[in-house]
Amino acid sequence: MSNRNNQQNKQAARERLRAERERQAKKDKARRQLFVGGAIVAVLAAAAGIGVAVSNATNGSKNNKVSSEDWDAAAKKTTFSRPAHTTGDKGTTVVIGDAGAKNTLQVFEDMRCPVCSQFEQMTGDTVIKDIKSGKYKAQYVIGTFLDRNPQIKGSGSKNALSALGAALNVSTDAFLEYKKALFAKDNHPEETDDAFSDDARLIDIAQQVGALKGNAEFEKNVKDGTFDKWALALSDAFDKEVGPKKDIQGTPGFKLNGKVLADANGRPPMVAQQFTAAVDEGLKK
Repeated sequence: MSNRNNQQNKQAARERLRAERERQAKKDKARRQLFVGGAIVAVLAAAAGIGVAVSNATNGSKNNKVSSEDWDAAAKKTTFSRPAHTTGDKGTTVVIGDAGAKNTLQVFEDMRCPVCSQFEQMTGDTVIKDIKSGKYKAQYVIGTFLDRNPQIKGSGSKNALSALGAALNVSTDAFLEYKKALFAKDNHPEETDDAFSDDARLIDIAQQVGALKGNAEFEKNVKDGTFDKWALALSDAFDKEVGPKKDIQGTPGFKLNGKVLADANGRPPMVAQQFTAAVDEGLKK
């Protein structure tokens, strides 16, 4: 299927959802009133704010553009394309840094995850510095489980991951800087807000990244969903490694040379100093 037809499919899906939301508007308004200030539900997370917590405020998002199901259906009709700078089956191995680096840090994230956003703001620059210094190379394993959560269902995680693929296709530096921009305080939406399902929002944030600003090829790949099917493949790879009975049970999560990086209570190191201390200790083993 051509990129043009794929874009038309996505637009048609948006129109169907828009019509459905209008029909349900009155019912949704009443339902939302019942849930104002709703309870917090933990998603693959431990207590103390570590992991992902989602607000049961609405059934879906006020900015939801395409449902998870419709996004998947449109993506599966596209021709598979893997971004540059990927290896492995279906390009699901995303390793950034010196290929000869002795140590490997695995980073597990979901682009809608609010705690991942906090980690990026507090410690993301430390990770980038360590990658560039050769302290370790980083393998990014990014999932989309939040899109499937019934309290906040949507397609923002997958859509943002596809856009990250478009950035990775430009360069590894563009990938790192764009991920940083998406997780930035002024850009990252609340977990109940599926704003990343909007291509225009993703392109607007990309203007903060030098290599992506005004980059016609990047913008076309985002709009056409060039890497949508790749995003689904990477999400599947994430699901094989993250879950309630796995070593990594929530996001953000980290493994250093195959061993979980966490404190005695299983919580990932969030603050830069704490993260560096955990890495240094892990490298001694």
